[in-house]
Amino acid sequence: MEEWDLLNENRELTGKTHIRGEKLAPGELHMVIHVCIFNEKGQLLIQKRQKDKESWPNYWDLSTAGSAIKGETSRQAAEREVQEELGITIDLSKTRAKFSYHFEEGFDDYWFITKDVQLSDLTLQKEEVADARFVSEEELNELRKSGEFIPYFFLNQLFSLKNATTIHF
Repeated sequence: MEEWDLLNENRELTGKTHIRGEKLAPGELHMVIHVCIFNEKGQLLIQKRQKDKESWPNYWDLSTAGSAIKGETSRQAAEREVQEELGITIDLSKTRAKFSYHFEEGFDDYWFITKDVQLSDLTLQKEEVADARFVSEEELNELRKSGEFIPYFFLNQLFSLKNATTIHF
C-alpha cells in the first residue's frame, strides 16, 4: 500500500495522507515528479511504459516519473524513482527542479540532469518499464508526431528547457 502526503494549494503539508488508487477529494493535492536525464551528447534517456500500466500503457515517457510517497520531498522522490525504475543512483542535492506544473490533483516537479549513463548500466523495473533508449531532439519529435510518446504539452520545447535559465533583477 502506497501512501502520499496531501498538500494544500501553497504546496504545504496538510497533515493528511492518501492511499494510492483511491479517488482524491476536491482540493486534495499531491506531489508528482519527472526526471529528464541527458547524456553528454545531449540525448535524452527515455523509457517505454509496460503494456499493462494503468495510464499510458506502451507509450514512451521521460526518463522516470512517479508520485512522492509519505514523508518524501520532491528531490527524495526523484532520486528514489530513478533508482527504482532504472536501477541507477543520482544525486540531486546540488540542483533544484527546473519547473513545476500545477495540475488538477497536485504539483508535478520536473528535474533535469546531465549524467553519462550507459544503457548497459540500467536495471529496468520489470513491473513498470519495458525498454529504455536515448533519443535526439529529432527522434523525440518523431515519437511525439507518431503518437508513441505521452503528449506532454512542452515536448516540442524539452531540449530548449534543458538549458533555460532566468535572470532576476
